[in-house]
Amino acid sequence: MTTDTTAIMQSLVAMSRELGRPENDLAMLGEGNTSALLADDLFLVKASGFTLREISEQGFVTMQRASAEALLDSDLHTDAEIAAGMQHTCVGESSRRPSVEAMMHAYLLGLPGIKFVGHTHPTSVNALLCSVRAEELAQTCLFPDQIVCCGPSPVFVPYTDPGLSLARMVRERVQAWIEVNDMLPRAILIQNHGLFALGKTPHEVVSCSLMWSKTARVMIDAISCGGLHPLTDEQVNRIFTRPDEKYREKILAGEK
Repeated sequence: MTTDTTAIMQSLVAMSRELGRPENDLAMLGEGNTSALLADDLFLVKASGFTLREISEQGFVTMQRASAEALLDSDLHTDAEIAAGMQHTCVGESSRRPSVEAMMHAYLLGLPGIKFVGHTHPTSVNALLCSVRAEELAQTCLFPDQIVCCGPSPVFVPYTDPGLSLARMVRERVQAWIEVNDMLPRAILIQNHGLFALGKTPHEVVSCSLMWSKTARVMIDAISCGGLHPLTDEQVNRIFTRPDEKYREKILAGEK
């Protein structure tokens, strides 16, 4: 490994373990996957079967990003064809299989400035995403730190079969969200599935993941106390654009 690749790998391992800590309740057993962008349009992605809380360098696969993203437009039909296509984009000899979500990671890491991605299944967030009010609740802003760490709104994606179908749906929804909002999203919430957090730094991914978990718990408690009192669009925009909150946003993202 080059010095830069080693540093990125170390950051990815540390981020993955933080997301997998049991007390954070973001992922358990083999749940979740993570990735990081490397030089020369390569990327690292978690291999299937590894747990985030204990993962090491051996738990990641190196892949060709553009080639993996191109699979979204390939004529693949069966699970075997999709698995073979992903394996073909892997770099070097390895018996490890990339996560079924590797194609989605490849697309997301191709967005401007996105260098780390974390996918988790937080219990509290999934409680909302498995409810009949999933889309409504996903778009509800309740308090300032939610906006600072997670942005003014997430991309909401209806449940879709994980793998190629989901990657295609996420790409469609993310592109539509960017066209409307003229910026990049920080979070993607997938109905009956989980959370994707995107960032320039590992800190940004972790902050977004933890804050969405807290947000979901606050929503559940507020509903049990009689109902939600959302912030207005004007209030959300004020928090999102305040200079002091932008400064705090950079600190929480790990930027100097």
